Amino acid sequence: MADHIIHKGGCHCGAVRFEVEAPSDIEATRCTCSICTMTGFLHLIATDGAFRITKGTDNLTDYRFNTRVAKHLFCKTCGVKAFYVPRSHPDGWSVNVNCIDKDTVTSLTVDEFDGANWEASIAAFNPK
Repeated sequence: MADHIIHKGGCHCGAVRFEVEAPSDIEATRCTCSICTMTGFLHLIATDGAFRITKGTDNLTDYRFNTRVAKHLFCKTCGVKAFYVPRSHPDGWSVNVNCIDKDTVTSLTVDEFDGANWEASIAAFNPK
């Protein structure tokens, strides 16, 4: 995609690294569900083809709760969740903007998503 660049990022200790193709002006979403609120996750949704784990796949552990659809991936060493497979996009990825190296980010806009009321909010977000 012409307006996309490759951002690099990773966990706190550097054991896990990734690349994601996205604009330099990032539009992220802050979710109010329990896990996103507690971890301070800022979502950048990426397709499977726009995201790559470049280091540390063997250093990831997963956690699933509630519907067990989302695959929350954490670094086994430092505990940071730099990305995961979200329930809302099970064929893609959600990248934590807080884990992207800042040198490729020109600007950041953050929208809110009422994840505390996930079912109603996702229905309004994706009407059938």
